[in-house]
Amino acid sequence: MKIRNLILQSSLLMLSLGIGSCAVTKNEKDELSQKDVLRYVDPNIGTAHSRWFFYTPAAVPYGMAKLAPSTNGHYGNKDGWEAVGYDTRHTSIEGFVHFHEWQVGGISFMPTAGELKVKPGELENSASGYRSEFDRKNELAQPGYYKVLLDEHKITAELTATKRVGFHRYTFPQNEQSRIIFDIGNVQGESGWITDASVKMIDDTHFEGFVETYPKYVKKYDPEGKVFMYFYGEVSKKPLRVGSFTEKGIQASSNSAKGKGAGLFLEYSTKDQEAIEIKVGLSYTSTQNAKLNLATEGEKLSFDKAKEQAQKAWREELNKLDVESADEKSKTKFYTGLYHALLGRGVASDVNGSFPRHDGAIGQLPRDAKGSFSYNFMNTDAIWGGYWNLTQLWTLAYPQHYNDFVHTQLQVYKERGWFGDGIANSNFVSGVGTNMVGLAVAAAYNAGIRDYDTELAYKAVYENEMGYKNRKEGSGKMDVKAFVERGYSPFIGGGNVFITDSTGSTFSASHTMEYAYSAYAAAQMAKSMGKTADYQKLMKYSEGWKNLFNPQSKLIQPKDLKGNFITPFDPYEAWRGFQEGNAIQYTFFVPQNPDALITAVGKDEFNTRLNNIFTESQKNAFGGGKTIDAFAGINAIYNHGNQPNLHISWLFNFSGKPWLTQKWTRDICNEFYGTEGVHGYGYGQDEDQGQLGSWYVMASLGLFDVKGFTDARPIIQIGSPLFDKSTITLGNQKKLVIEAKNNSATNVYIQSATFNGKPLTNSWMYLDELMAGGKLEFVMGNQANETWGIMPPPNVIK
Repeated sequence: MKIRNLILQSSLLMLSLGIGSCAVTKNEKDELSQKDVLRYVDPNIGTAHSRWFFYTPAAVPYGMAKLAPSTNGHYGNKDGWEAVGYDTRHTSIEGFVHFHEWQVGGISFMPTAGELKVKPGELENSASGYRSEFDRKNELAQPGYYKVLLDEHKITAELTATKRVGFHRYTFPQNEQSRIIFDIGNVQGESGWITDASVKMIDDTHFEGFVETYPKYVKKYDPEGKVFMYFYGEVSKKPLRVGSFTEKGIQASSNSAKGKGAGLFLEYSTKDQEAIEIKVGLSYTSTQNAKLNLATEGEKLSFDKAKEQAQKAWREELNKLDVESADEKSKTKFYTGLYHALLGRGVASDVNGSFPRHDGAIGQLPRDAKGSFSYNFMNTDAIWGGYWNLTQLWTLAYPQHYNDFVHTQLQVYKERGWFGDGIANSNFVSGVGTNMVGLAVAAAYNAGIRDYDTELAYKAVYENEMGYKNRKEGSGKMDVKAFVERGYSPFIGGGNVFITDSTGSTFSASHTMEYAYSAYAAAQMAKSMGKTADYQKLMKYSEGWKNLFNPQSKLIQPKDLKGNFITPFDPYEAWRGFQEGNAIQYTFFVPQNPDALITAVGKDEFNTRLNNIFTESQKNAFGGGKTIDAFAGINAIYNHGNQPNLHISWLFNFSGKPWLTQKWTRDICNEFYGTEGVHGYGYGQDEDQGQLGSWYVMASLGLFDVKGFTDARPIIQIGSPLFDKSTITLGNQKKLVIEAKNNSATNVYIQSATFNGKPLTNSWMYLDELMAGGKLEFVMGNQANETWGIMPPPNVIK
């Protein structure tokens, strides 16, 4: 008892001196029970060289409000997409930013104490601005909540959010010079140029404003567009004084600021451990709607209640996939991957259904028969590669997100006449200059997600594949005319000159492979809808890859405008005929017809070549090795850190050796993915808004479709389930249980399988059968069973 009293007295003394009072305690880190799914999510994984959306713990699934600390957000980035925002290798924080979306970022707040500084300062010299050093032992990041001690200011900052409202709680030391900085008119992350900004106090405790930005990809692909972000907020304590600043300087007594560099500073005299809270309503349409979002979602919420509500939302979504295993590390990878899958692509519509249109006008979502909005309008990165991870995950357990994606694209199509590869407030922000949206929409239809105008959807899908007249650059596929006329896109440009126009592309071969695949998806949608003539036409285009298959090398090789294979030709070379990949990688990009590719290469040679690729690439961490760069592996023979390769470890299910899919997918899960700040998704490689996380989720469940659910009757292939037992609450509310008996780190091979008690001898199933729910049971072993599952999936191409 005496010891306990001494500890209590010591703690009280430390509090009175302001020593350690704001540190994150061990109890806080351990407050989540062993059964709480949130304890398996570590937002700090993979935060070296991570993308702008990636580290936003104070958010709800698919939220508009994505609050996060920024270590280097004000630096922006040179090309508009690179890693920026929060980096585990940095040791100081410059502010807490509200918007984190593809090409969208802004509205930074920072609590400070001491000398007035209105610039964030430099990473290498925190004293040069208002930024503060911090120690990660005093940092806590969980889904829906973030907390950190700012060492130089002795301030604890806490963040949480609802879908459209950000919550801050700053706990100050005793100080006559405490402040809160509202940094509004400066670059944040991917936001690009600030063209206008405004912030003002409208009474003693309420403020409002906006920022207008011109992101790099908007300038490139939709030059007449802009991105607006609006806010309306309240602070819990009236400031003693308010000052303002812009890029022109400081005004000591001013409650408003306009233009570039606009910001306010609110000054306080604080008692020790005094907390000041801020609620901020956000909107992409107007300050009035930001105010409405705040009133609707946050007016009656305390900070603690908002945190509780946010974490409840995360538990509900994450628990739709329940995995059981003694392997804690794999569970952490699984739920962190699922967390990132549910974090990217945030809602852009307000509580009243308003959403941003490209022309600056405000769109309005329709209400259903019950007066509710049946879908959300989203901001979204490109879906390039998403058919091998995100859309499959959405189909199984989160069909509403898939529905939102389709509806958003149809709204854009109605406004703009074309799908957008990536969308920032209805602006085209094409990430790669291609467009796989048509494929994703067709796959949604084929998978049974059809809560939209299906005839309009088909029209948009068909135009995306075949249309080229008056096509807008931001919709991608500017070489589709060449593809339609020739059956392939010719190679043009070269060197450091990247061109895509009606005659061809510098990335002609990869475009041809992609267009052939997406033509297949559209054809299957046409088939399902009884559009026979379109089906036959599109199916011919789905064979376009054959036009570039070199029978001598058995590789895909670009052709020039005269129809000749280009020379010289280096199959390892990226950016010459192939975007973010090379001929070795893209030769396997025939997901619509693996059988034909296997036949063209030769079955034995195909299996030998593919197995050797994984044997060799395993030495290099399946791609980029330990190089911290998004493009570290694009010259390699396999690159799991980028999209073009994500299906090929599953091709053995089509080539008669499914045990090699079981082996290599398990190895990729164990070795490419990590649980550290640097080694998360490879080593600082390209996690595009949840795609690599989603791949881990699907592969570790032992489920995947090479075709991305594009068949008229989709199938799903089987790999090596990593967990002893997985229970999926399917989108139709039925349960799918996957059980792996005798499972272990070495027992990775399927010996036998049953589905609902009946023997399963194939390494694939029809998706509709799986979606009926039930129990998928495997017996695992440490030696390959070379007789199980060797019959390939049906070839629907006749």
